[in-house]
Amino acid sequence: MSGLGLDEGLLRRLREAGGSIAWRSSGRAGPRGRAPRARVARLGDEEARVETVEGSSGTTVEVASGPVGALVLLLEADRRGAPTALGSRNGSRSGAFPEGSIAARWGPGTLTADATPTLRDLVELARYALP
Repeated sequence: MSGLGLDEGLLRRLREAGGSIAWRSSGRAGPRGRAPRARVARLGDEEARVETVEGSSGTTVEVASGPVGALVLLLEADRRGAPTALGSRNGSRSGAFPEGSIAARWGPGTLTADATPTLRDLVELARYALP
């Protein structure tokens, strides 16, 4: 993430928090027409659903809107580099994310979104997940 313009101390804290995430499989299927890999990330008292769709043209990771979801997306950006697209959707758009979602895409293509957050927005939200 250092290539994303983050302070090294903050980057270290984000990575440490990421190492404390407990993962479990999600029993709920994603929307029809695609086959996401769905998991739940738990950190402290908070959870976030995480769906990953990988295809020949790229990868999309969609997370529940909130601090843990934002942290997961930042950790993905740390691993994959800056996403080519970011977007957020209202909860009414998907039964899998009733609280709304944030998505990042790596590769060509766009995201259907109600708003376009920045990486800085994700950092500010993810700070709430830090111990």
